[in-house]
Amino acid sequence: MELPLHVAWSGLRAFDLDQPRQRLGLYRTVLAEGMREDLCRFLNRDSLLELRPLLRRFISRAIKEVWEEAFPELRP
Repeated sequence: MELPLHVAWSGLRAFDLDQPRQRLGLYRTVLAEGMREDLCRFLNRDSLLELRPLLRRFISRAIKEVWEEAFPELRP
């Protein structure tokens, strides 16, 4: 999957979602840099829940708080 430049403006833009590290990188990038429509387009609910334990370590506290407030199932 290739992210648009406004989301992945620095570094890797193309991700192989079959590779766990690259899938994690894509989710981290979209959560940190994406706009609402990017979140809807590039993120999958089940994958987000699966990656949650790892993502919590790699995203900012502000992002965690927003997502956990909006989606209580993402709380630990």
